[in-house]
Amino acid sequence: MNAKVRRVVIGTAAVSMALSLAACGKAGGGDGGGGGDDKTIGLLLPENKTTRYETFDRPLIEKKIKSLCSDCKVKYNNATQDSETQKKQFDALITQGVKTIILDAVDAQATKSWVDRAAKKGVKVVAYDRLAEGDISAYISYDNERIGELQGQGLVDALGDKAKDSNVVMINGSPTDPNAPLFKKGAHSVLDEKVKKVVYESDIPDWSPDEANKKMGAAITKLGKDGFDGVYAANDGMAGGVSTAMKKQGVEDVPLGGQDAELAGLQRIIKGDQTLTIYKAIKPQAETTAEIAVALLKGEKIDEFTPKKVDSKSKKGVPSQLYDAKIVTKDNIKDTIVKDKVYKVEEICTPQFAKACEAAGLK
Repeated sequence: MNAKVRRVVIGTAAVSMALSLAACGKAGGGDGGGGGDDKTIGLLLPENKTTRYETFDRPLIEKKIKSLCSDCKVKYNNATQDSETQKKQFDALITQGVKTIILDAVDAQATKSWVDRAAKKGVKVVAYDRLAEGDISAYISYDNERIGELQGQGLVDALGDKAKDSNVVMINGSPTDPNAPLFKKGAHSVLDEKVKKVVYESDIPDWSPDEANKKMGAAITKLGKDGFDGVYAANDGMAGGVSTAMKKQGVEDVPLGGQDAELAGLQRIIKGDQTLTIYKAIKPQAETTAEIAVALLKGEKIDEFTPKKVDSKSKKGVPSQLYDAKIVTKDNIKDTIVKDKVYKVEEICTPQFAKACEAAGLK
């Protein structure tokens, strides 16, 4: 082979290799090659103690994503209430080239460094249910201070004419969840004005029903069985722990509120062991989040889904959608939970609760 032909062959091989490498870079994505996975959405949920996440949030989000993008994949992980685990899950998605992530943070304060780092690589992060810190692209949740107000008002309504002379115990949510202080603030804004006094109050790490049970037991020991007239529990899981503690120590006929409209909470309401819960329609929240994630994945605008602006500690004017909620008692389970097909009557009214359901007119 003469020198001229050899140069042509070598040049052709070099061009071929360059094209091959360019194609690999585009297909592989990764976090340093300027590519990325435009068919995968990451979904990171915080825990599985609260039944809503696996029963409603995850399947609703996944189903809506599939309906909008049939060839899209969802990479799902649950952090089981461990922030470090969630960080590893988040980092793994970035390493795999995922460019859109739905994040429901275990510890919303801890996310700033990882969300900011992801944003610099072009990753869009949608904060779901909890307002994660960092350069997030959108936030979908509820008006959480308003939910606290509803919780407080529901308890006041249950106390009736005796409210202004009533002492109340408050079992609040996890300090690492940014929603918890909003629930507490909203509840206080009502209770501080309309009841006599909050006589015992405790924040419960990880929303733990077991810890709520212990704190309620401590409250009863401190105050006595007749030392309080109502209990605010920030969610239904903890209300279950509170209810057990009150039963154990012989406390009866004390109004107890919760949140989330969990099946067990609804059954306690039917039975009379819990007075109220807060129903947050998870379906519109989940489906809107899926719509935003798919739009971001496709590089489309999300203005129609995010009519509000919310400020976090680290970012001003986050495009947001905040939904409202409803107080649910024994009297309106049928017109809310059953009507919206969250649970069927037969799911609530198992044999154990059949008589209570009949007495409540739930058939």
